[in-house]
Amino acid sequence: MNNLVEVNNLYVEYELKKEAFKPAKKVYAVNGVNFNIEKGEILAVAGESGCGKSTLAKTFFNLTKPKCGEIFYKYRDIFKMNSKFKKGYCQNVSMVFQNPYSSLNPKMTVFDIVKEPLMVHSNLRNFSPDLKMIKEMSNDEIKDIVLDILVQTGLDEDSMNKYPHEFSGGQRQRIAIARALILRPEFVIADEPVSALDVSIQAQIINLLIDLKKQYDLTMMFISHDLNVIKYIADRVAVMYLGKIAEIGKVEEIFNDPKHPYTKMLLNSVPKLNSPLYKEDLSVGELPDNTKKYSGCPFASRCSHCTQKCKDAYPEIVNFSDTHETACFLYN
Repeated sequence: MNNLVEVNNLYVEYELKKEAFKPAKKVYAVNGVNFNIEKGEILAVAGESGCGKSTLAKTFFNLTKPKCGEIFYKYRDIFKMNSKFKKGYCQNVSMVFQNPYSSLNPKMTVFDIVKEPLMVHSNLRNFSPDLKMIKEMSNDEIKDIVLDILVQTGLDEDSMNKYPHEFSGGQRQRIAIARALILRPEFVIADEPVSALDVSIQAQIINLLIDLKKQYDLTMMFISHDLNVIKYIADRVAVMYLGKIAEIGKVEEIFNDPKHPYTKMLLNSVPKLNSPLYKEDLSVGELPDNTKKYSGCPFASRCSHCTQKCKDAYPEIVNFSDTHETACFLYN
């Protein structure tokens, strides 16, 4: 197994603003997450809003500090990296953010936005046959590099001197993708990259990501709540609920043979022309509070299969294959 990324026992907590005469509360956003991503694959992270997907993504860039746990990139802990490794990590890992309207600086031209990573990593030598450093390149050479990635993301030379407000949402996301890929990274995290776009544009961006993934041999973590998009783009799926991974497996395993009641509930929520695939009673029940710690299964309050032991203890991982596992007492 050639793992590019490994996440071990990761916990992330937020402290909420304290209210008058009330004790401070914490949000337990990520609660002991474990998974790996093999080189060249797309792992999708699925789940409802508030399950911890975006928090997990931000942890890869130290935008959110973990309480404990480890993230290994090429078998090195990113939280313990020295300055040399940190520089290489920042060159090889990038992110496409959810909202293309807020992730681009409105005062910068497209050329300056896409060029900026090159200026930050001016000692990089990946862009010329003679391995000339970026800081040694002429303006025309840098312009050619920027234009090349813009063309590959579906934009043209005329867009280079325009500002973000002159583009549609889909075009802005193409700019954001160009910025993310300008350093030719190995690993890209896409955090809900199409959720803010019209349905007609979503397919274009998804197909673009698939094409770029093949062209650059990218490894991706694709975060989304849209199961139809995930089914189309991903190799494996990790289903998150209240900061934990309820189930993980290959796309065909998750969509054709789901095990966890929450996964089934998510699949039942997808509009279908025919009747629902899972006809058992999957009642919604009471939404849990993510400011409380749960000794048992966090889905217990919403699960029609809940028993007392579900409330008292968290279930152990059950493996159905080398790639498919879940945490549920139905199989213990």
